[in-house]
Amino acid sequence: MQRLKKRKDYVKVARGARTPRRGFLLQSLRRSDVAGEDAGADARFGFTVTKKMGNAVVRNRIRRRLKEAVRLAGAAAADPGRDFVLVGRRPALEMPFSDLVAEVVGAVRAAASGKTGPRGGKEALKPAPSEEEKGP
Repeated sequence: MQRLKKRKDYVKVARGARTPRRGFLLQSLRRSDVAGEDAGADARFGFTVTKKMGNAVVRNRIRRRLKEAVRLAGAAAADPGRDFVLVGRRPALEMPFSDLVAEVVGAVRAAASGKTGPRGGKEALKPAPSEEEKGP
């Protein structure tokens, strides 16, 4: 498992698709720099927990649980050449670890299959126009 360590990488991924889960929010984005030359590039993961979640002890416990869930099963389910950022939430601390691992795997697979919503405002929520609205 490779890690995201630079702020610019986190900012890029934040513009990608979002997959909300109970214990975290998964942000994902396909890397454009490995599209053609290196199809076997590993997925990269980043972890963050905001100060709203609690003091440093609580934030570090959430981050450690997410890292271990990704290490055990999430990295194997990840699509190569994609970056992921897990934004930890407080329920990740209380939920059973096996459930957390299952949530991570499910979110990573959903992100790879494109079943996540695009990042956007009201435009992303608008339904597709019907045949009558399109006109001839």
